[in-house]
Amino acid sequence: MEPAYDTVIAVARSMWALQGLKFTVNGAENIPDDGGAVVAINHTGYMDFTYAGLPAFLHNRRKVRFMAKKEVFDSKVSGPIMRALRHIPVDREAGSDSYKAAVDYLRRGELVGVYPEATISRSFEIKDFKSGAARMALESGVPIVPHVIWGAQRVWTKGHPKNMGRSNVPIHITVADPIAPEGDPDSLTARLHEVMVETLRRTQEGYGPHPAGEFWVPARLGGSAPTLEEANAADAEEAAERARRRAERNQ
Repeated sequence: MEPAYDTVIAVARSMWALQGLKFTVNGAENIPDDGGAVVAINHTGYMDFTYAGLPAFLHNRRKVRFMAKKEVFDSKVSGPIMRALRHIPVDREAGSDSYKAAVDYLRRGELVGVYPEATISRSFEIKDFKSGAARMALESGVPIVPHVIWGAQRVWTKGHPKNMGRSNVPIHITVADPIAPEGDPDSLTARLHEVMVETLRRTQEGYGPHPAGEFWVPARLGGSAPTLEEANAADAEEAAERARRRAERNQ
């Protein structure tokens, strides 16, 4: 029993009910009943981490320990909650400690949630992956369980207003077959990327209409979201600006 985590789940589900969110979860049986696993999640919105633990909880009431940026833990509001739920802080300028903590969690039989894309995909397509998820799986000897969430970007995403009221948004979550920790980090990362691209397309096919011109619909499906190439260019500009500001502060 984890009273803090159970309370947060109950509050979250109550909030989802008030918002009218309609969840469809497929493949939850692919989550191991016990033992460690890397839960790899696509990243389209600010709220999708709150949805990503739902399949594990529904399947066997398992809890996911998410890796999240250190700033969330520094907050007086969210910090105590994140620590009570035993999530893992990530300092982007010194990530070795968080990596070691994640591997330790996995070896102890925990589910660890990671975003291989590292940041929100403005295109809502699958971006290039960092190799951390694969390296964690290989070092700890646990499988990677790919999760794809579709619809979270309609609630709150980068560059668009929040839609936190009663929106009745459908959110689909697909859990793909586990990927064994085999090969080297690059080949395993490529395999994970391939699986998640295919899983995203399959999830989109079962989601329902994707109205032309809508901000949350990828350009590939006729929406007004930027293409993957355009989104990557915007991310590069943003990263360069962050680096410039850091350099100015350190002068």
